[in-house]
Amino acid sequence: MNDNIKEHMEVIASDGAVIGTVDHVQGSEIKLTKGSGSQHHFIPLDWIDHVDAHVHLNKAAQDAKAQWRAAA
Repeated sequence: MNDNIKEHMEVIASDGAVIGTVDHVQGSEIKLTKGSGSQHHFIPLDWIDHVDAHVHLNKAAQDAKAQWRAAA
């Protein structure tokens, strides 16, 4: 599944909200591009439900944003 994840794909939460854009896959996480807060965030690959033209998560946007890891 990781091979299907490409730069600039939108990451969509289970509730349909777009939570970010893929910068790249780094180890067991996806690094998201800097958003309006100008900080990168990381989400675990375990959160992925499926990948098509977008990366779809098995978490709602609110849960994902509460649990993602901010870049140091």
